[in-house]
Amino acid sequence: MNKNNIGYLLKEGVRGVFLHGFRSFAAVCVTVACLIIMGSFCLISLNLNVMVSELESENEVLAYIDENYSEAEAKSVGSQINMIANVKNAVFVSREKALEQFVSEQDDASIFEGIDAETLRDRFEVTLVDNTIMKQTVSDIEQINGVVKTSAHYEISDGFQTVRNVLNLTSAVIILVLLVVSLFIISNTVKLALYDRKEEIAIMRMVGATNSFIRLPFIVEGFLLGIIGSVIAFFIEWGVYDLLAERIEAMDTLQLFRIIPFTTVLPFVLVAYLITGFLVGVMGSMLSIRKFLQV
Repeated sequence: MNKNNIGYLLKEGVRGVFLHGFRSFAAVCVTVACLIIMGSFCLISLNLNVMVSELESENEVLAYIDENYSEAEAKSVGSQINMIANVKNAVFVSREKALEQFVSEQDDASIFEGIDAETLRDRFEVTLVDNTIMKQTVSDIEQINGVVKTSAHYEISDGFQTVRNVLNLTSAVIILVLLVVSLFIISNTVKLALYDRKEEIAIMRMVGATNSFIRLPFIVEGFLLGIIGSVIAFFIEWGVYDLLAERIEAMDTLQLFRIIPFTTVLPFVLVAYLITGFLVGVMGSMLSIRKFLQV
């Protein structure tokens, strides 16, 4: 295929977008809507996953040290705990500090006056890298000499993991459904364009035009519809995300929610939108053309 033919076919593809103005507009609008919904749900899921990870990091394992150990001996146990692969950090809390923390958390601290810190144990507050293997990590901690007891909230860890799995599964299902919807809309738009030009296509086939020569303008048309939709959706998503982030940060009741700045995920979102728009446009066009040329 020479350069003149390629130029002609590309020009025909661009002309097709404007020739079927209303249908092209409808296809772009549906693509934009689907991409925004997909993108919004992915960004919500990403923010929730970050929040779950932050909450998970606060789910500490407590490792209590033998009361017969001196403070220096107790601190030496920490180096062994930190050597465990899944341990992120182990912070030493002395008996005196533990008593001080306990008293400060009570409504009436006066009733605990005179309590001797020696009745408590030194301990380590251990944060993990991966809470999904908490039980194995706790078992490893318990094998260390000097650790006489551990305290871990497995139900909290399991709850966080359930939340994460539900978020990921829901995101995957919604993305799949919306991709199919976008593919269907662009496919039908190109199919209608094919029917409008069926006589022209029939003549081209009669004079010996190859299927590739017939396909390319429609593939270009679908590609442009997908890319235009993805670019528009990206900028709308950016504006809406920043607006909502500002509103949430300004509300005292929603301070629990820490919103990831859009600039942090901007390259990923842009590439994801462009790839999705490209795939939806090209695949939708090829699907319609394949069926049409088989008739």
